[in-house]
Amino acid sequence: MPSFEDQLTALEAVVERLESGDLTLEDSVRLFEEGMKLSDACKKELEAAEGKIQILVERGRGQMKAVDFDLEGTAEDTEDGE
Repeated sequence: MPSFEDQLTALEAVVERLESGDLTLEDSVRLFEEGMKLSDACKKELEAAEGKIQILVERGRGQMKAVDFDLEGTAEDTEDGE
């Protein structure tokens, strides 16, 4: 799976090509679809990172420890099986 940075770079390249205006309609639609997929993948990674940060901030008020974050809204502790 490509890194967030790789996906963001690919998305920027897609946007640049679309903005050039030198594409056929078919190529533009294909690139737009590719860009939407890249955008969704980046958004999911950003949401996961935001969730992890929020959990760490909330736990930082007491004892800070890392947790696995599930985008469906549940978090599982990585220590002591809590």
